[in-house]
Amino acid sequence: MGNMATDIGLQPPRPSTIHIADPGADARSDREMILAAIDRVLCGGHYILGREVESFEKEWAEYLGASYCVGVASGTDALALALRASGVQPGDEVVTVSHTAVATIVAIEAIGAVPVFVDIDPRSRCMDPHLLREAITSRTRALVPVHIYGQPAAMEQILCVARQYQCFVIEDCAQAHGATIGDQKVGTFGDAAAFSFYPTKNLGAIGDAGAVVSNDAAIDARLRSLRQYGWHERYVSDQVGTNSRLDELQAAILRVKLGHLDRRNHMRRTIAAHYRTALASTGTVAPRDIPNTTHAMHLFVLESRMRDRLAGHLSEAGIATALHYPIPVHRQPAYVGRFAGADRLPVTEALYERLLTIPCHPDLTEEQVERICDRLRTWSEPTSQSNPWISSSHHRSV
Repeated sequence: MGNMATDIGLQPPRPSTIHIADPGADARSDREMILAAIDRVLCGGHYILGREVESFEKEWAEYLGASYCVGVASGTDALALALRASGVQPGDEVVTVSHTAVATIVAIEAIGAVPVFVDIDPRSRCMDPHLLREAITSRTRALVPVHIYGQPAAMEQILCVARQYQCFVIEDCAQAHGATIGDQKVGTFGDAAAFSFYPTKNLGAIGDAGAVVSNDAAIDARLRSLRQYGWHERYVSDQVGTNSRLDELQAAILRVKLGHLDRRNHMRRTIAAHYRTALASTGTVAPRDIPNTTHAMHLFVLESRMRDRLAGHLSEAGIATALHYPIPVHRQPAYVGRFAGADRLPVTEALYERLLTIPCHPDLTEEQVERICDRLRTWSEPTSQSNPWISSSHHRSV
């Protein structure tokens, strides 16, 4: 006997969509604690750079193992101010990657510095330290490794090159809350590090927010001045600053969520492990386990040369997918042909034809995770489609 719905010309109902992220569910899970935190701010009567910001700065620094933390208005501001506080001047070159959110480049240009691109390692998808020397010139002032998707970059090797050429290192940790190299959390390796607390991040506010961490007292002092008009004394600007202050309400909310970060990161990695198992015989490349690192699993990004067909395969089961990011920064209309190194990015170019993000957040239900795994198991692509950029040549010493 046929399906009654199709027999009379009706389509069976589609399964409810599983979304890439669900920040509302994240907030609802802590609703009562968040409401109590908001009420504490409302009743406290101090709404700009008060006790909540001070407390969050202390707690976030302690969580990371850093000496200092300065709360600012966004992750983009965090990176721009970290560069300025480290001594990067207009006209200085800053070496980074094109495989990143455009915010990385926006922050560099915001202070008048000049981005220079270097290619990525195909396994980690982060800055390839073996290529740094050819990108560094007499004008290079800083390196900005991006811990993309939550995967730590090769910081020890990057720092080795930076010390040799006397470059500052500013970590872009916008997607890497809680990620580690060995027992050390990212954000504590370089001269400073920028974090975003955009709502979909592993540690997300209910609005925009950011922070800079460092172990340098001088950088910390400059940051506190720069974020508030260049003041050291109220109403007296000793340098040209800006207005980029972490909001008291957002700081209070982040304090609540910080208490759950490790548990929720563990849930992300558990879900990712299920996906890796489901993908084992499909020919599709999952994010790799890099020795001695702990991935924050902000995003689970596949690599497939049949990317569009895979997206359609998942969509038929009500599973949303996304492209992080549709095109690399050096091919964005606003940046084409403007920066050095853009013509030497073969791994980046190849990768962008393959990327596909699938849902991997801690608010997924067991049923949703199993639905995604079931759909991944029914997918296959030729094994000859494996990544041609992975070879032993990428394991040279720096």
